[in-house]
Amino acid sequence: MSSPEIRVGAPARSADDRGQTSIEFAGTFPLMLLVLVVLWQCALIGYTFSLAGNAADKAVREAAVTDYNWWDGRDRMCEIAGREDLPEQWRDARIDCGLDPDNKDMVEAEVELPIPLLFPGGPSIGFDAELTSAAAREN
Repeated sequence: MSSPEIRVGAPARSADDRGQTSIEFAGTFPLMLLVLVVLWQCALIGYTFSLAGNAADKAVREAAVTDYNWWDGRDRMCEIAGREDLPEQWRDARIDCGLDPDNKDMVEAEVELPIPLLFPGGPSIGFDAELTSAAAREN
């Protein structure tokens, strides 16, 4: 008399289960791509805000220490300093420098960068990263 055979390991697959993993992957792949695109866009938005903040800080720093009068070039020097570190795709930024309307001893720089859709240099998503920075004027 022989004992019943005991199998250890993976259960036997029926012919109906063949290709099931491929079908599941094909069904979830578009969702995985969508999640990656959304994460990439979020990272691009954050990077654009980071660039705008850095440009505003550099611009206001230049405006605070430059000895020119506003009409003699301080605002132009402020704008040049703000654009200095911006990548080429964000060079169409709007940078405004001037005296703080509430406190004439302060200078202010406002930077507005368009947020691109998926790729730097591409079309804008419709809103901009707007950041303002202020510093005390130095004599």
